[in-house]
Amino acid sequence: MKNTKSHDLGKALGHHKTDMRLDILRKLEDAGSISQAARLAGVSYKAAWQALDVLSNIAGTPLVEKNVGGAGGGGARLTQAGKNLLRASSELTQMKEQLMRKTKSSAQAYQNTSQLLGLRTSMRNQLPVVVRGVVKKGPFVRVMFATRGGNVFHSSITATSAELLDIKKDQDLLALCKATAIKIVPPKGRQPKPSTTGIVIRKSRGTLMGEVSLLIEPGITLAGMSDHLSLIRIGDEAYAFIEESAWVLAISDI
Repeated sequence: MKNTKSHDLGKALGHHKTDMRLDILRKLEDAGSISQAARLAGVSYKAAWQALDVLSNIAGTPLVEKNVGGAGGGGARLTQAGKNLLRASSELTQMKEQLMRKTKSSAQAYQNTSQLLGLRTSMRNQLPVVVRGVVKKGPFVRVMFATRGGNVFHSSITATSAELLDIKKDQDLLALCKATAIKIVPPKGRQPKPSTTGIVIRKSRGTLMGEVSLLIEPGITLAGMSDHLSLIRIGDEAYAFIEESAWVLAISDI
């Protein structure tokens, strides 16, 4: 795993105020446990911690930590970064409401832009990254990008897409990838070089195919699928394999 040097809570606010991920984080602060926050939000426990993982990835720092000790035991609480994020979210919501109250035209403009800025996606993996290299190969462009902690990945996109996005070195991007496009395997036997490695922090029950969450650097996790669940244990190292075509690159103008 690589080490991260910085984080940006602002990127985790790039969602509409009704985004359930922030709502779950807010309910966790009050409830003191992920399971209770999930019940209050009307979602499953799995969906709750997945939401918190996405927010932590975007923020680049853990927003929740286990609450060790105490009468309840097994609970969770917000880190200082998590508290800062909720406070910033509340202040941002107030600013937006003040803007909407000014004029009907301002309210309509906000409504139109929020539909774009508040876009939510089924892609579980959303990582803030920086472009490290751009190489054109015929009709395609190979983009090398890195996370804050130094994990390097590659995405293969069309030259037209690269031109429209105006992708260039040192540019900040958001890299997205479906969990079903990431294959996670135990580091056993002779295998090709993995896209990255990490520590297993969560996995589905059972022994056949299921979902695995891999901590690849502090505050950054990858969710993928594995058909080796019986060989993967929490706390062990595992490999992640990601096809270059599986990455989707996005640019935020906020």
